[in-house]
Amino acid sequence: MSKLDKIDKTILSVLQEDARITNLEISKKVGLSASACLRRVTSLEKSGIIQSYNAEFDLSKLGHDVLVLVRITLQGQSAAMMSEFEEAAKQIPQILACFLIAGEEDYLLRIAAKDVTDYGKIHATYLSALPNVLRMESNFVLRPVFSRGLDANTF
Repeated sequence: MSKLDKIDKTILSVLQEDARITNLEISKKVGLSASACLRRVTSLEKSGIIQSYNAEFDLSKLGHDVLVLVRITLQGQSAAMMSEFEEAAKQIPQILACFLIAGEEDYLLRIAAKDVTDYGKIHATYLSALPNVLRMESNFVLRPVFSRGLDANTF
Protein backbone atom coordinates (compact mmCIF):
# COMPACT_ATOMS: atom_id res chain seq x y z
CA MET A 1 0.00 0.00 0.00
CA SER A 2 1.74 3.16 -1.14
CA LYS A 3 -0.62 6.02 -0.49
CA LEU A 4 -3.31 6.38 2.13
CA ASP A 5 -6.55 8.06 1.18
CA LYS A 6 -8.91 9.85 3.54
CA ILE A 7 -10.86 6.67 4.33
CA ASP A 8 -7.69 4.73 5.21
CA LYS A 9 -6.57 7.56 7.47
CA THR A 10 -9.95 7.63 9.18
CA ILE A 11 -9.85 3.87 9.70
CA LEU A 12 -6.41 4.20 11.31
CA SER A 13 -7.62 7.01 13.56
CA VAL A 14 -10.66 5.00 14.64
CA LEU A 15 -8.53 1.95 15.40
CA GLN A 16 -6.01 4.04 17.33
CA GLU A 17 -8.80 5.37 19.48
CA ASP A 18 -10.30 1.92 20.10
CA ALA A 19 -8.61 -1.19 18.71
CA ARG A 20 -11.47 -3.38 19.99
CA ILE A 21 -14.09 -1.66 17.83
CA THR A 22 -16.01 -4.00 15.53
CA ASN A 23 -15.68 -3.86 11.78
CA LEU A 24 -19.36 -2.89 11.55
CA GLU A 25 -18.77 0.09 13.85
CA ILE A 26 -15.73 1.16 11.81
CA SER A 27 -17.69 0.89 8.59
CA LYS A 28 -20.39 3.19 9.97
CA LYS A 29 -17.81 5.78 11.08
CA VAL A 30 -16.06 5.85 7.70
CA GLY A 31 -19.15 5.52 5.50
CA LEU A 32 -18.38 2.18 3.85
CA SER A 33 -20.15 -1.14 3.72
CA ALA A 34 -18.89 -3.68 6.25
CA SER A 35 -17.29 -5.82 3.52
CA ALA A 36 -15.52 -2.86 1.88
CA CYS A 37 -14.30 -1.71 5.29
CA LEU A 38 -12.97 -5.17 6.12
CA ARG A 39 -11.06 -5.25 2.81
CA ARG A 40 -9.47 -1.92 3.70
CA VAL A 41 -8.49 -3.05 7.21
CA THR A 42 -7.10 -6.32 5.84
CA SER A 43 -5.10 -4.40 3.24
CA LEU A 44 -3.69 -2.11 5.96
CA GLU A 45 -2.70 -5.20 7.96
CA LYS A 46 -1.13 -7.01 4.99
CA SER A 47 0.87 -3.93 4.02
CA GLY A 48 2.31 -3.78 7.53
CA ILE A 49 0.85 -0.36 8.32
CA ILE A 50 -1.22 -2.02 11.04
CA GLN A 51 1.33 -4.20 12.82
CA SER A 52 -0.63 -5.35 15.85
CA TYR A 53 -3.48 -4.63 18.21
CA ASN A 54 -2.41 -4.01 21.80
CA ALA A 55 -3.88 -3.36 25.21
CA GLU A 56 -2.32 -0.53 27.22
CA PHE A 57 -2.05 -1.23 30.95
CA ASP A 58 -1.96 0.99 33.98
CA LEU A 59 1.30 -0.37 35.40
CA SER A 60 0.68 1.07 38.87
CA LYS A 61 -2.53 -0.95 39.14
CA LEU A 62 -0.44 -4.02 38.38
CA GLY A 63 1.97 -3.22 41.21
CA HIS A 64 4.67 -1.50 39.14
CA ASP A 65 4.77 2.07 40.44
CA VAL A 66 8.17 3.00 39.02
CA LEU A 67 8.90 3.60 35.34
CA VAL A 68 12.54 4.11 34.43
CA LEU A 69 14.11 5.25 31.18
CA VAL A 70 17.64 3.91 30.89
CA ARG A 71 20.13 5.21 28.37
CA ILE A 72 22.81 2.73 27.38
CA THR A 73 26.13 3.34 25.66
CA LEU A 74 27.90 0.29 24.29
CA GLN A 75 31.65 -0.24 24.19
CA GLY A 76 31.43 -0.28 20.40
CA GLN A 77 28.90 -0.39 17.62
CA SER A 78 29.77 -3.54 15.75
CA ALA A 79 26.85 -5.59 14.48
CA ALA A 80 27.91 -8.45 16.75
CA MET A 81 27.99 -6.24 19.88
CA MET A 82 24.63 -4.72 19.10
CA SER A 83 23.02 -8.07 18.32
CA GLU A 84 24.39 -9.61 21.52
CA PHE A 85 23.08 -6.69 23.59
CA GLU A 86 19.64 -6.76 21.93
CA GLU A 87 19.21 -10.51 22.40
CA ALA A 88 20.17 -10.26 26.09
CA ALA A 89 17.83 -7.29 26.63
CA LYS A 90 14.92 -9.27 25.12
CA GLN A 91 15.33 -11.83 27.90
CA ILE A 92 14.67 -9.32 30.71
CA PRO A 93 10.90 -9.23 31.29
CA GLN A 94 10.95 -5.88 33.10
CA ILE A 95 12.22 -4.16 29.92
CA LEU A 96 9.02 -3.01 28.25
CA ALA A 97 10.71 -1.45 25.21
CA CYS A 98 14.19 -1.15 23.76
CA PHE A 99 15.03 1.47 21.14
CA LEU A 100 18.23 1.84 19.12
CA ILE A 101 18.81 5.59 19.08
CA ALA A 102 21.10 8.13 17.41
CA GLY A 103 23.19 10.45 19.54
CA GLU A 104 25.65 9.98 22.38
CA GLU A 105 23.87 6.89 23.68
CA ASP A 106 23.08 3.78 21.68
CA TYR A 107 19.89 2.48 23.32
CA LEU A 108 16.95 3.71 25.33
CA LEU A 109 15.16 1.19 27.55
CA ARG A 110 11.76 1.59 29.20
CA ILE A 111 11.67 -0.46 32.39
CA ALA A 112 8.85 -1.18 34.86
CA ALA A 113 9.67 -1.78 38.52
CA LYS A 114 7.55 -2.27 41.63
CA ASP A 115 9.47 0.40 43.53
CA VAL A 116 12.96 1.91 43.75
CA THR A 117 14.28 -1.10 45.68
CA ASP A 118 12.95 -3.43 42.98
CA TYR A 119 14.64 -1.31 40.31
CA GLY A 120 17.88 -1.60 42.29
CA LYS A 121 17.53 -5.39 42.11
CA ILE A 122 16.74 -5.28 38.39
CA HIS A 123 19.80 -3.08 37.86
CA ALA A 124 22.11 -5.25 39.93
CA THR A 125 20.84 -8.58 38.62
CA TYR A 126 20.01 -7.94 34.98
CA LEU A 127 21.10 -4.57 33.64
CA SER A 128 24.64 -4.75 35.01
CA ALA A 129 25.01 -8.14 33.31
CA LEU A 130 24.04 -6.89 29.84
CA PRO A 131 26.90 -7.50 27.40
CA ASN A 132 29.09 -4.78 25.87
CA VAL A 133 27.78 -1.95 28.08
CA LEU A 134 30.16 0.93 28.65
CA ARG A 135 27.80 3.33 30.41
CA MET A 136 24.27 3.31 31.75
CA GLU A 137 22.15 6.24 32.99
CA SER A 138 18.79 5.80 34.68
CA ASN A 139 16.05 8.44 34.63
CA PHE A 140 12.99 7.93 36.82
CA VAL A 141 9.69 9.02 35.30
CA LEU A 142 7.85 11.27 37.77
CA ARG A 143 4.54 11.09 35.91
CA PRO A 144 3.37 10.48 32.38
CA VAL A 145 2.20 13.66 30.65
CA PHE A 146 0.68 12.08 27.54
CA SER A 147 1.13 9.26 25.10
CA ARG A 148 -0.51 9.12 21.71
CA GLY A 149 -0.30 7.83 18.21
CA LEU A 150 -0.15 9.92 15.07
CA ASP A 151 -3.09 12.12 14.22
CA ALA A 152 -4.77 11.27 10.91
CA ASN A 153 -3.61 14.61 9.50
CA THR A 154 0.06 13.59 9.95
CA PHE A 155 -0.03 10.53 7.72
